[in-house]
Amino acid sequence: MKQFYKSKSLLRLSFLFAVLFSVVSVMHSCKDDKEDEFTDHLVKFESKIVNGTGSGTGTFKTVVTQVGTSQNTIFDPTGTTWSSGDIFVNSSQSQLNLAANAVLPNADSKLIVTIWVDSEVAKSDTVTGSGTKNAAVAYSFLEL
Repeated sequence: MKQFYKSKSLLRLSFLFAVLFSVVSVMHSCKDDKEDEFTDHLVKFESKIVNGTGSGTGTFKTVVTQVGTSQNTIFDPTGTTWSSGDIFVNSSQSQLNLAANAVLPNADSKLIVTIWVDSEVAKSDTVTGSGTKNAAVAYSFLEL
């Protein structure tokens, strides 16, 4: 009789462990899934020439953009403002680069290059002076 009691108790104990294991497994599987490691961002490259006081108008020679390993070079863009427009970039691309080369007419002329990410300025650089000037910025999604 005592042995029957022990086996019944052992059966109840193993049943309790099975139920407990099932509850823990269900709770663990119901946890929120980890968010995707990479996300899409709205990116815009922009270069601007501010002529300053005095005569003359600045001109772009080149504008170079790079998303990840894909590079795009624009030669002699017209006007004093150049923009890439909005593009979607996945953060898996990691690195964004923008460089511009322009001839500025006056000592107080400026060449401004800006990388916008999700409608906010991510990186910007300004170069002041006359003659041929270069400005470049780099942004990494790993900095977020």
